[in-house]
Amino acid sequence: MLFEAYSELIPDFQLFQQALFRPIPTHLRINTLKARAGEVVSGLREKGVLLRRSLKKDDTLYTAPCLVSPGNLLEYFMGHIHPQALTSCLATIALSPGRNALVLDLCASPGGKTSHLAQLMGNTGLVVANELYSNRRIPLGNTLTRLGVINSVVTGYQAQEFPLRQQFDYILADVPCSGEGRFRKLRPEFTYSETKEKALLPALQKKIIQRGFELLKPGGKMIYATCTYNPAENEEVVNCLLNEQEARLMPIDLDVKHVTGITRWRNRTYARDLQRAVRCYPHYCDSVGFFLAGIGKPG
Repeated sequence: MLFEAYSELIPDFQLFQQALFRPIPTHLRINTLKARAGEVVSGLREKGVLLRRSLKKDDTLYTAPCLVSPGNLLEYFMGHIHPQALTSCLATIALSPGRNALVLDLCASPGGKTSHLAQLMGNTGLVVANELYSNRRIPLGNTLTRLGVINSVVTGYQAQEFPLRQQFDYILADVPCSGEGRFRKLRPEFTYSETKEKALLPALQKKIIQRGFELLKPGGKMIYATCTYNPAENEEVVNCLLNEQEARLMPIDLDVKHVTGITRWRNRTYARDLQRAVRCYPHYCDSVGFFLAGIGKPG
């Protein structure tokens, strides 16, 4: 049984197991930096693309259950649409940077979240898109160019060592993780095992979240995110920050079915405020599994 270690953690575990083996639907984000949402939706429907809104309150996010190759559409090449997991978009929506803000995306490639940040900001302000690996900066740059992002610069630092020269209004820390939530997307290539590399991930994640908090302006907001289920990479990392810094957990209001973060796991107890974190599961939102925590820095 896959992810059996989380059977007491994930509600409706049998439904979760069934969802793992259903094909993941295509999710599309309409890029309002280049097109009007209504016109794009009408154009796609005229081509026979079945669309339904992913969120009631957002007219730019759609599920296209029968669309197999969105990258072949003219709308893709024109930068009017971007295929992106719904839960990936939720991380950006949870951050919700204002216009003219100074924003840092600590682990930016392949650029879906960076470009969504720019879209929410109306191409105002500045988004610093940081990506350590040079080969991953290529698709990052391609995404930003295709989608018409003009308020971003790309940097190449290790996230946990990003220079402390400037503080930011908003920070997105979608950190490297074991990727368990991507099983549906990667199967059958995905292999689930407790490797040495996975065991080292929480130490790296704790360094990244600490540096992110140091880079945050007083009164600023950071979203810590992973696409994994493991509490050691999620609640435990955030709990470590709460114990070492004057950070506070902020509520996250999402327009999808989700569950709250946990406060106990095996022999560990976490801060009660971690109930303000969010866990998204594939049997609830039909997307990639995700964890989100909103972190504020007192002003």
